[in-house]
Amino acid sequence: MKTLSVSLPGRSYDILIGSGLLAQAGQHLRPVLPRARKLFVVTDSNVAPIYLSTLVPALEHCGFETACQELPAGESSKSAAMLSTLWENMMDFGLTRTDAVVALGGGVVGDLAGFAAATILRGVDFVQIPTTLLAQVDSSVGGKVAIDLQHGKNLAGAFWQPRLVLMDPDTLDTLDDRTFADGMAEVIKYGCILDRAFFDFLALRPSRGEIMEEIEHVLYTCCDLKRSVVEEDERDTGRRMLLNFGHTVGHAFEKMGHYQTWTHGQAVAAGMCVAARLGLSLGIGGSEEELLSLTKLLQAFDLPVHIPCSDTDWAVMVETIGLDKKGAGDSIRMIFLEALGRAAAVKMKKADVLEQLAALYGRTSP
Repeated sequence: MKTLSVSLPGRSYDILIGSGLLAQAGQHLRPVLPRARKLFVVTDSNVAPIYLSTLVPALEHCGFETACQELPAGESSKSAAMLSTLWENMMDFGLTRTDAVVALGGGVVGDLAGFAAATILRGVDFVQIPTTLLAQVDSSVGGKVAIDLQHGKNLAGAFWQPRLVLMDPDTLDTLDDRTFADGMAEVIKYGCILDRAFFDFLALRPSRGEIMEEIEHVLYTCCDLKRSVVEEDERDTGRRMLLNFGHTVGHAFEKMGHYQTWTHGQAVAAGMCVAARLGLSLGIGGSEEELLSLTKLLQAFDLPVHIPCSDTDWAVMVETIGLDKKGAGDSIRMIFLEALGRAAAVKMKKADVLEQLAALYGRTSP
């Protein structure tokens, strides 16, 4: 088992990575939740039939009383209506401020359950048990929790750090290839923005089988890179913005496809290529050779490197850029590559960003 500690002012938590940890969950949760009597477990319709029968006995064996909430799988569950349902069911269960919420699933489950934990009773502890590659390397670490609004993704949320993150890489064996590739987009992102040697490591292993042979190293490296950034900038006002490489345009791609056509990872993959191309056009850094290396690695995992933009899609792009959370007034922080392994946040006028995107897509900027 590998262990990482995230140290923040006044609190810290561990990330545990190891095969078989799901069946040992209770013994790892009990020390970090010594006063908890009840655990409210949030999962989804994909994960529940596979892993609840392992997790619940492991928790109850260590003296926890559990209640389980199964959500419909998919982005649509990250809604205000579902959040309200969780709140009411937590109260029906008799959850108190010394009890806790457990998120068992992918990023949707973790984001929603974490936001519920951050807000019920003005905040209770929660534990992340991510079961997808994307959640293990990204959304389960760092304390960002949120729901979606009609205007866009993750627009209502909080910073609420977990008490523990427990990752069992065995859960990745049940993912289909598309969902596994979804997570690889975020894995590749870390190499792009923070660690050229890690990017090169991935480039030498361009298949799911080769990555799984080194999965604990991959998970540890990604989480360690994110840990270092979160410890420096928990509230996403400085260096943590680098983690949004590919996400500004990526979120627009997701919305263009009504959160169904393109997965988060697919949208981010294409978004990274757009950002790299714009950085080249603006003279910020990178090279055509590095862009080719990025596209080649993304394509090895069947991730898109270009997503077309119709007239209707362009209107969505304009709206999404305007509402991006990294924006302030009429400006936005765009993340560009200075070189593979090194990124920079560049403040730009939103109108200038849209002008650059319009040129890329052959559109008239608004």
